Amino acid sequence: MPALHELQAAFLQAMFGPDEPQLLAAIAGDGLLPAARLQIYRHHVLTSLTEVLQATFPVVCRLVDERFFRYAADAYIRQYPPKAPCLFEYGADFPAFLAAFPPCRHLAYLADVARLEWALNTALHAEVRAPLDPTELGGLAPHDMAQLTFQFDPSVTLLDSPWPIDQIWHVHQVDEEVYAPVDLNAGGVALEIRRWEDDVGFRRLDHSLYTFRTTLAAGHALATAAEAALAVSQEFDCVTALHELLTDSVISGFTL
Repeated sequence: MPALHELQAAFLQAMFGPDEPQLLAAIAGDGLLPAARLQIYRHHVLTSLTEVLQATFPVVCRLVDERFFRYAADAYIRQYPPKAPCLFEYGADFPAFLAAFPPCRHLAYLADVARLEWALNTALHAEVRAPLDPTELGGLAPHDMAQLTFQFDPSVTLLDSPWPIDQIWHVHQVDEEVYAPVDLNAGGVALEIRRWEDDVGFRRLDHSLYTFRTTLAAGHALATAAEAALAVSQEFDCVTALHELLTDSVISGFTL
């Protein structure tokens, strides 16, 4: 008789791959063939995980049709089985999977729509932290300001795309009464996705402000972020950008 850990490993393998002979030998038929009993459980697992993905990526599902989505989800689940017990954490690799999935190659924008939906899921379940009180910076010397680094709220994701993915997302909401076509040649967007109090959403950022915030989010100092933003646009106003950063509850801490 195989050891318990061997049976557990074989069971996991059988959920997302072919039947394991040593596992079948350990399953009591009880009126049903072991392979059939295992298939019932496998079907339940695959169906449940597919429903989790549909709940997390509803717009992607509407874009490709539910039947195709289930086909893609089945391939994804078998390649990327869950690694954690919390199902809301499942699906992080789905956007990258879609980007490389051959049947989706003609839908160049699909993976970025999936990234947007995953960012919304991340924002919804992110740890709640109190925003930084700007008065905490009051005691800093002026020459220290340039060396500040900031910690962003855990709900924040900064995402850019060459496609108007925000418009694609909006017109494929279930409560959208009038379908509005999206011009895929309209240009890309830079988005900030986050939680506002009890809701999650996103907004567009101009490219200089997006560069400013992404540079800070990567752990660089304020002076470096300002230089990067000015390289995008000489009209970038660092003072205004810093004021907005500190007053819109997007920052949870700072260091020198």
